[in-house]
Amino acid sequence: MSEPAIPVIVLGGTGYVAGELLRLIAAHPRLELKAVLSDSQPGEPVAKWFPHLAPLYPELTFSSLEAVTEMTGSLAEPAIVSAAPHGVAASLIDRLLSAAEARGSRPRVVDISADYRYPTAQAYEAVYKHAHGAPARIAQFTCAVPEHLDAAPTRHVAHPGCFATAALLASVPLLKLGLAEPQVFITGITGSTGSGRSPGAGTHHPQRHSDLYAYNPLAHRHTPEITALAQAASDVQAEFSFVPHSGPFARGIHVTVQARARRRVTTAELLGALSELYAGRHFVRVTAEMPHIKYVAGSNYAFLSGAASGDTVAVMCAIDNLVKGAAGGALQWLNRQFGLDETTGLTAPAPGWT
Repeated sequence: MSEPAIPVIVLGGTGYVAGELLRLIAAHPRLELKAVLSDSQPGEPVAKWFPHLAPLYPELTFSSLEAVTEMTGSLAEPAIVSAAPHGVAASLIDRLLSAAEARGSRPRVVDISADYRYPTAQAYEAVYKHAHGAPARIAQFTCAVPEHLDAAPTRHVAHPGCFATAALLASVPLLKLGLAEPQVFITGITGSTGSGRSPGAGTHHPQRHSDLYAYNPLAHRHTPEITALAQAASDVQAEFSFVPHSGPFARGIHVTVQARARRRVTTAELLGALSELYAGRHFVRVTAEMPHIKYVAGSNYAFLSGAASGDTVAVMCAIDNLVKGAAGGALQWLNRQFGLDETTGLTAPAPGWT
């Protein structure tokens, strides 16, 4: 007897992350897509915005907020995955949850925006410089990289940002295992899809092609998020210095984390420590070979490696910003929240030659 399908509603439907959610949901054996919210494009074909998904969703159209609100309340325990932008997601999710609760529905939410990543409205507002959209909901969300928390203590989850995911996977072992001093330096390079769908100087191909440059050095908005989540995962309060870069590729993130070693370790010992910490974590692969973005682009895997020399340790991590850093990581959490194996529907490897 087959297991019942889990109804899924996707919010923020026209962006790159939403497109990845739709692609992954179509291949998931237990998820059934019920609606895709785009209040600006209701009734428009999803395939108009995502032509590559036309074979999967030939008839699907975007739903209005009113239709999604009604649908959420009519389902006993739906999954809601929000790819709405920060500053919008909190109030949108609050509206849907309030309407659902009034009708006895009990949704589970995974939010990919920044709105529920911080433990207080004040912490969020200090970074994003505007009022939080639903401060009373914050305590209902837990934020963590899935590999750093076995189970969320709350009904709803906030997935960390893409840069934060890569930086945390690389830096938390150094702090948690006592291998490094609590002053961490991160250099990260991201693909153009990390800037979102709206065209701009940072994503315009003629400007970005064959180029590499830093932006927001030592002032990136993900730094406070990395700092807070690293402390939660390692129980060590550390200082992070982060310099992000724009890379000449569409998708993927590569970070290099460096710190001063607390004790002398060899590269072999460092790799052994990483392997031990992530043992049993299916999506984290620790290898002696340096990670390449081509190894992970389009997949939910993270490749890690490391090096040690003298009093310096370095850990490198490559992930796909749209999958492991967003849509895939969110579905990994959703699998857990609904009692499924966290790898369900997410084990496909990277194409390799993108």
